[in-house]
Amino acid sequence: MLTKDYSFELPAELIAQEPVERRGDERLLHLDKATGAWEDLHMADLPRLLRRGDVLVINNSRVRKARCYGMTDNDGKVEFLFLEEDGEGVWSAMVTKAKKQKEGRRYRFHDRTDGSLAATAHIIGTAEDGTKRVVFDEPIDEDFFSRCGHVPLPPYIKREDGWQDEGRYQTVYATQSGSVAAPTAGLHFTPELLQQVRDMGVEVHEVTLHVGAGTFLPVRSENIEDHHMHFERCTVSQETADAVNKAKCEGRRVVAVGTTSVRTLESAADREGHLRAMTMRTDIFIHPPYRFKIVDALLTNFHTPESTLLMLVSALAGREHILAAYKHAVEERYRFFSYGDAMFID
Repeated sequence: MLTKDYSFELPAELIAQEPVERRGDERLLHLDKATGAWEDLHMADLPRLLRRGDVLVINNSRVRKARCYGMTDNDGKVEFLFLEEDGEGVWSAMVTKAKKQKEGRRYRFHDRTDGSLAATAHIIGTAEDGTKRVVFDEPIDEDFFSRCGHVPLPPYIKREDGWQDEGRYQTVYATQSGSVAAPTAGLHFTPELLQQVRDMGVEVHEVTLHVGAGTFLPVRSENIEDHHMHFERCTVSQETADAVNKAKCEGRRVVAVGTTSVRTLESAADREGHLRAMTMRTDIFIHPPYRFKIVDALLTNFHTPESTLLMLVSALAGREHILAAYKHAVEERYRFFSYGDAMFID
């Protein structure tokens, strides 16, 4: 169970820096988890991989413009990635040059459109995981992030965010604001594709997991069992729980869209495989030899080497099958990561 066992060679030019011109035109690699066989398709082919009666579970979390720049008293510029509010007006944040950002240090945040002062804040402490605890002099809301924030593109996208990212780094069904990274498997869906899926008799139901540090932070330990996930907030509604439980009882498949949907469903399942409606914080880390209680199939993106997400898909399809499929994807010049192509595992 070594982290290095989940490594693979990836040419830098295959890391997608922009989305495809039209949403839904991405390529799709279909992987049979039992045999390891694959076929090269496109997202338009997804309906033929689904079955009437399947329950398709999507994550409706919306990406917040959570990357903000604060100015210090001596006009230094510090980048904050605001992860979540703890309910007391205190925000946890990842901060650049974190060791220099001491308790009591103050920051000014300005409106991106007119430069006016939007908020002031100071650091009140550092959490065990290294994130900073930041309190604002006046409470902030979503309007603050709209005015002051940037789309939090991942660091492997080597450019600044632009106007097109405000729409394309967001699923078409995103409604619940709170993520600091997109649940990227859902980026491939258009309203038309979703309707086509519904029309063929596939049920579509929603969960919410607000993507935070737990999803994207790298595994730094030599043994994967020593890695600890950050907590992320998630919700399963009664409607979704009822639909999933009914499908499982009737032998119908539950198909997750994205690893965030997988982690939500598996976190909310009891030992007997019964999905419970709840709102909770999860730090579930799914890796081989995990035994899935809810999820039967998965639409996902291609993930970074040695990441928790690569380990999750390896738990579903087997490490050897996944790494062989990734090798094929590299040879066939698939586009990788957030703005890249997709994989369907069943």
